[in-house]
Parts: sequence; C-alpha cells; structure tokens
Amino acid sequence: MKSFSLLFVFFSIFTLHSQQALQFEKSDGTQTQTYTHTINFYKELAAKHVSISILEIGETDNGFPLHLIVYNSDNREYSKNTTSLPKNGKNVLLINNGIHPGEPDGIDATMLLFRDYAEGKIASPKNTIITTIPIYNIGGALNRNSTSRTNQNGPEEYGFRGNARNYDLNRDFIKADTKNARAFTKIFHWLNPELFIDNHVSNGADYQYTLTHLFTQHDKLGGALGNYLHTSFTPQLEDSLHIKNWDITPYVNVFNQVPEHGFKQFLDSPRYASGYTTLFNTLGLTVETHMLKPYKQRVDGTYQLMKSFINIADKDAEKIKSLRRHAVENYTVGSYYPLSWEVDSTKTSTLIFKGFEGEMIPSKITGAKRLKYFRDKPFTKNVTYYNYFKATDSVKIPSAYIIPKGYWHVIDLLKLNKIEFTEIEQDTTITAEVYKIKNFETVKNPYEGHYLHYNTQVTKNTEKVAVNKGDVLVKTQQAGVRYLLETLEPSAPDSFFNWNFFDAILQQKEGFSPYIWEDLAEKFLKENPKINNEFKNKKRTDSNFANNWYLQLDWIHKQSPYYEKSHLRYPIVRVGG
Repeated sequence: MKSFSLLFVFFSIFTLHSQQALQFEKSDGTQTQTYTHTINFYKELAAKHVSISILEIGETDNGFPLHLIVYNSDNREYSKNTTSLPKNGKNVLLINNGIHPGEPDGIDATMLLFRDYAEGKIASPKNTIITTIPIYNIGGALNRNSTSRTNQNGPEEYGFRGNARNYDLNRDFIKADTKNARAFTKIFHWLNPELFIDNHVSNGADYQYTLTHLFTQHDKLGGALGNYLHTSFTPQLEDSLHIKNWDITPYVNVFNQVPEHGFKQFLDSPRYASGYTTLFNTLGLTVETHMLKPYKQRVDGTYQLMKSFINIADKDAEKIKSLRRHAVENYTVGSYYPLSWEVDSTKTSTLIFKGFEGEMIPSKITGAKRLKYFRDKPFTKNVTYYNYFKATDSVKIPSAYIIPKGYWHVIDLLKLNKIEFTEIEQDTTITAEVYKIKNFETVKNPYEGHYLHYNTQVTKNTEKVAVNKGDVLVKTQQAGVRYLLETLEPSAPDSFFNWNFFDAILQQKEGFSPYIWEDLAEKFLKENPKINNEFKNKKRTDSNFANNWYLQLDWIHKQSPYYEKSHLRYPIVRVGG
C-alpha cells in the first residue's frame, strides 16, 4: 500500500511537470506550441498560481475569444467586469504575441517568462503588472504549416500570417476591420498600459545579430517622453543585453541591399501596433528576431530581451508614469500637430554594426544581378543610421470636431477607443472650418481590403454650418487627442479618409442633361459677370478646357447653385482653435 502511494505521488508529480513543460523544451527548441496547448498551459498556470489570471475579452474573426493573461506579484486575481484594470500604483506592460503566427518566438518566450515569474525562478517586478495576449491571430495560428515562411530557420511547424479572413492584423489597428482588432482595442483601453511589446521575426538582410529592436520613432512619440525613450530607455536596453552577451541593433530596414550603406529607422504609422499605441503615449517596442537564426536561439533572445525590458521599466516606473501623464499637455488647442514625416538627413547616428560581406553576383536563374551574403566573411563596421525625422505637414489643433450622426461607423470606433463626446441637443447653425478634398492619389492594387488613398490635399474655408440634433461634438482636449488628429484629419497618412471611410463624398450624385443645362448656363453667366470672366479666361489659358465642351459646361455647373454641396466636402468640421 505504501509503495502504491509513493508511485501515485511520483506519477502525479511527473504528470504535472509534463503538463507544464513546453513543446519548445521537449523538442530542444525545434517546435512551438499549438494554440490549444498554449491556452491550456496558461489555464494550468493560473490554477496553480494566484499571481496569474486568465480572462476572455472580445471575440476574434474565427469565433474564438481573445485571451488576456495577467501576472501581478501581489497575488491579485482580476475580473474583466471592472471598468479598468486596478493598477494600485503600478505601471502595466502589455505583450502582444502571434500577430503573425508564423513568427512564434514571442509565444514560447512569454510562456517561459510567465512561468518563471510565477514559480519564483526570477525576481518579480515590484512596480509593474505584466500582461500578455498569448496568441492574437488565432485564425492564423490554427492554419499551421511548414512552408509559408520561405526563408525561416524553424520551428518545424507554425501558423500563417493572414487571420481567419486573411487580414494582416498588423495593418488593422486604425481601421479595425476585424473582430481581432476590436477585441485588442478593448483590451488595450481596459489596461491603459504605460508600456507595450509586440514580438515579431524578420529578415530584410543577413547579419550577425539574433535580436533587433524597433522602438516607436522618438520624434513622432515627441516631447520629453520621446526624448526619454531615445536617450535613456533604448541605450539601457542595449547595454543590458550586451552585458548578457546578447548584442542587439536597431531593426535593419533594408530590402535587397547591404545594410552597411546605411539605413533609416522604420516609421511606425498608426496602422501598426506600436504606431497605434503611440497615439495614447504608450512606450512601444516591436521586437524583430532574425529569421535565419535557429529557433531556440531566437526564443532565448526574446526571453532575455523582455526580461531586460521589464527590469528597466520597473526601475524607471515613476519616471515613465510621470512622463506619460504629462505627454498629453503637448497637444493643446491652437498648437500645431505634425501629420506627416520624412527623414531628417542633417542628423544621424553611427552604429557599430556586425554584418556579413555581401555582393551582387550574377543569378544562375535569371541572369540578372542577385544579392549574396558570405557568412565566412563577418565584419564590424561603422554604419550610418538615419533615426531622426522631421514633420513635413502639420495642422493647427481645433478645440473640437463635429461628426454628423450618419457617420455611425466613425462614432462606433470613437466609442471603442474610449473617446469622450456629447450629442448636440438641438438643430443649430455654427461657424466652423470646412475641408474640401482638393487632390488625392489611390493605390492601384488592393491593400488589406481597401484601395488606400495617399498624398491627400485639402482646402479649408470658414463657413456657417448647419448642425443637427444627434450630431456628435468631440472635444480634442482629452487623452485621445492624438487618435482624433490622426484619424479625423484627412491629410494624415492613416486617416479615416485615406482608409476609404468617406469615399461616398468623392462621387457626384446629381448631374445635368447638357441640352437643358446649356440654356440655364447661358442665363447663369449673364447674371454673374465675374464668373463669366473667369470662364472666358480659363478658355483662353487652358487649351484642353477650350476644346472640351463637356468640361466647360461642368465647370459652369460647379460654380452654380445647382451643384451639390456634399461633393468632395469632408463631412467632419472643425470648431475653434
């Protein structure tokens, strides 16, 4: 009987140990967890440790809920039924994994990290609550294969980049076409995190590093917060990893060229995860491991990077909290907000870069030149890094925007992003700034479910505007001011206009029959001599116009009261400022 009891205890301990061992560990770093095994791992961890909570928040495109795992060394359990995560004076870090499930390094590294914190194998942060979305792109994670990452060195199987509806979720944070993005938004604003990590794998070139970092661009983050990220947090992370013999370099932003010629920092616009989180003054980092390095090495590196990141964040917790709290003060009514950016080549940094010699040699397939790296020829060279940007377009911040109630899809996204607004209580007329779309270009090929506009230009007039009961007044002086400016200003690269939310205004709904309009146009020109003179002058100076009778009639129509006011008129107006 005694031997049976001992055998039972031994079997129970072995079974528990086996359940908590990852496939990554069992396979000596060649395999990654499936979605089901990942969620079960966290459920078992939460059942065993009060410091771990597992919550379901929102639904994804394939019907599965999005999970959020919370680790707090204070052994607090959490419920999604609270209006926000109780922080009790701590900062919050959100780690996002599996946005591209073919890049699973962060999935395994974060499981190892949470288990080690929960079991006390590494010192827990005192000032930081650590949270993670274990696998964000569930549909892609379930679509496992061994071939879609053509250049990747392991693991043996992995998920696919597209989600259940074939969206690249790392292009969907502003437009939120997917349920995944909407669930992420709920989680993000419930947490209101001070810090954010998004784990990826990349290969634009070959080099010696396993780890590269893609921090939010510091000029775009702006102010004292951006300066701290650039001059303090980033160097601390690099130094910490160097001490551990894990060298790291900025994300090598090149394609089919050698990096030693110099490269620029990636500019993370709000369609991307770290670009979106920046709009709420969250310090963001995208981790990019090098896909040609062995999978075990990449996971170990991601683990060490996140551990160093957390240690720095925990040490600087009060400073980060204060900087973030005051960051919103940079965006006051009447000040200018930068919408578009370009590299400032007058300022550069020098990287001591560890690469491999590369050469353009004849291709045996095409006969053209192809790039080949020689790993038997490593080098360490000074490389120019263009990591300073300057604004190319800016806008004066208004005191408020007014959104017509008919644009409910925009209003829904404001609600989702915790933007505060009020409804107009009665029909009225106000003085407001009105945009007309002057010019724009559109991509020729579909991009993430849209035909994206770019190079959008507007004209602005101050007019008397009719406002209806139920329209929405959105004041800019709130935590989401940057989100409002980046989405509602049509010239912003990732504005709702550029993502086709307002394409209906680009189409003229009413026209004219030439045989009727000829007589009305003649009468209109006689009654409006100034317009008549403009018409004659245009005919004299524009030969294409002079030789096209329809263009002439259309031009006159557009100057007349018969022309519809809604054509090319941006429906959201600006008030004050």
